[in-house]
Amino acid sequence: MTQSRNNYPYSYEDECISYKSLFPSFNKKDFDKLDEIYNQLDVDNEIKKLFSENKINTTEDQAALHHIYRSAYGHKVGSVNESYYEIAKNSISECIELKEKLIKRDIKNIVTIGIGGSFEGPKLLLETLTQKHDRSFNHIFLTGPDKHEFEDEIKPLTKKETFFIVSSKSFSTDETMQSLGFAREWIGGELEFKDHFICITSQIDKAKEFDFDETTAIQFPNEIGGRYSIWSPISLAAILEIEEGFIDFLKGGSLADKNLDSNCNYKQFIKTVIFSDLWHNNFDNKHSRALLTYSWKLRYFTDYAQQLEMESIGKGANKCSHFDKTGQVVFGGFGSTAQHSYFQLLHQGTANFCSDIICINTDKEENALLYAQSQAQAGLLAFGEENLEDHEKVNGKSPVNLISLKELNPFNLGYLIASWEHRVFLTSRMLQINPFDQYGVSAGKIFARKYLDSNGG
Repeated sequence: MTQSRNNYPYSYEDECISYKSLFPSFNKKDFDKLDEIYNQLDVDNEIKKLFSENKINTTEDQAALHHIYRSAYGHKVGSVNESYYEIAKNSISECIELKEKLIKRDIKNIVTIGIGGSFEGPKLLLETLTQKHDRSFNHIFLTGPDKHEFEDEIKPLTKKETFFIVSSKSFSTDETMQSLGFAREWIGGELEFKDHFICITSQIDKAKEFDFDETTAIQFPNEIGGRYSIWSPISLAAILEIEEGFIDFLKGGSLADKNLDSNCNYKQFIKTVIFSDLWHNNFDNKHSRALLTYSWKLRYFTDYAQQLEMESIGKGANKCSHFDKTGQVVFGGFGSTAQHSYFQLLHQGTANFCSDIICINTDKEENALLYAQSQAQAGLLAFGEENLEDHEKVNGKSPVNLISLKELNPFNLGYLIASWEHRVFLTSRMLQINPFDQYGVSAGKIFARKYLDSNGG
């Protein structure tokens, strides 16, 4: 493979990850132009606002405080009231302590009712950091609103052995409320509600309308958005399994926060990723990005990052911005599976796209073929291969961010996810849009309700 065509060969490494840029088009001159915009917009000051109680979620007139859980157990970056750290620690301790109570009650099935961030976060942690045969409970996730999902997943269970986690920040999400209704009806009147239900919410008053109270609810601050809630008690299902490992996860996220605040090399790494994203999307006609994980354990990471990015920066362009295009379309999955499906289009089709490839260094020995695939595909996508027959030739010219975790553990996963959040936040500041609201999501909910009202639903 010919890699001399790498126009911005940049690499970064720390104790958690390593990174290489494989960019056929983006170059140092492009980076410098975008860095000028970064400085004009004073994005470094925006970082300080993020790690404070500043109301950076302007449309909803509130702060974004998801980072308090990371700071509570790790580096205290920025400045927020100390009471937030106590709230964070108390709620995480409550989650960890719940496990023994459930085991004593002979609970075997944990059913998490939630959608969006209430589903993607705990599902990712559970699948990435635990093994199915080693779990203390049988875990089921209900998203709703299809009744067949409930019937297939829940009806075969034994009622007295089943415990429901109802995860909803607003406690008004249509799918979640419908699934809660199905669950209450299924449990019936012969079992105590408080023994088989707990809710995770920021709206305890609304939860009380459904018979929850302070003893059957774990609260988190309203300033934590759903897609940023993986750090909070929303991850209860996973916390029941990884226990203190969840604190390591938070500490990993905290280290990324510290680095964004004070490590110039780390900030240069994040800038490289976001500047190339913006340049390829706005000036190189690459509006889609394949996110490919060469780790079966990380197979749900694409789903998680897809929501984080597309819900945060999938907004209209700011009229004052230098950029007409905001978020890219993010798709992908487990790389080895993708190679036998849509990679044909990636290598020889006519679509324009970028790629993120994630692998794990320890797979060099543990999963040699898998690791080799990640390295080979990164080079082929970015630079192609000259020594092929015409009908075999691949396109190349598709920029790649190649990210390697040193090993897969809670700390490093926390570091990766927090870094992805930093990618999203700094991109939003460059675009001059709000990454913490989601009025497009709300519109769909509103008009679905209007349809039901108009059609007897």
